[in-house]
Amino acid sequence: MPRFAANLSMMFTEVPFLDRFDAAAQAGFTAVEFLFPYEHPAEAVGERLKRNGLTQALFNLPPGDWNAGEKGFAALPARFSDLKASLETALPYAKETGVKRLHLMAGIANRGERVAIEAFYKSVAWAAEFFAPHGIDIVIEPINARNVPGYFLNDFGFARDLVQELRLPNLKLQFDIYHCQIIHGDVTMRLREMMPIIGHIQIASIPSRNEPDGEELNYPFLFAELDRLGYAGFVGCEYNPRGKTTDGLAWFKPYAGVKP
Repeated sequence: MPRFAANLSMMFTEVPFLDRFDAAAQAGFTAVEFLFPYEHPAEAVGERLKRNGLTQALFNLPPGDWNAGEKGFAALPARFSDLKASLETALPYAKETGVKRLHLMAGIANRGERVAIEAFYKSVAWAAEFFAPHGIDIVIEPINARNVPGYFLNDFGFARDLVQELRLPNLKLQFDIYHCQIIHGDVTMRLREMMPIIGHIQIASIPSRNEPDGEELNYPFLFAELDRLGYAGFVGCEYNPRGKTTDGLAWFKPYAGVKP
């Protein structure tokens, strides 16, 4: 049975960020993820997590100036010093939460430019090697161009090839089913092909990015497929609730309380 992690950047937004840990636990989640914790002290985030007996499944490394449109800088040659600094910024949060995987964002860059590809390979390897002594995996995630125009990493095949070429034990693929369906389709066959390198999975309905309870994909089939494939990682609920978060959790009731 899949182990679901509530995404606290998108779910339970009816309450302030730190209170969302309480809300997720009360709704039956045993794990959480979020985009960025950096507006809050690492100790405060860790305390809320532990108070509620939650497991931290994932969060993102600092992306740069998010409000100005930055989406990471791993593929930006001139921002390598920022990339290195971002790892130091994230480390206290990783220690406080006990997280075992961090998402490294590529940034807005042209994948047709060799310098961008070289910068991305360099940044990914550097981040993976930095966190390896701490027992933390780095995951990279292809993101569709409809949601993030110009995002460097917008192809699952490219991401797969990079992971396989670098051969770093703690480098994995973040497989967001929502993004995969929009970019490529054929989700089930791609899950079967890429399962050996997948470190984290995320879900949402397509095309609306709401609760995973309808529209294009048959999520009950996909959840059963993850079990058939032996996936033991987390499934992040990275979706926008249609209304109040708790009103849209009927799909989750059969899985509530499943322990990590």
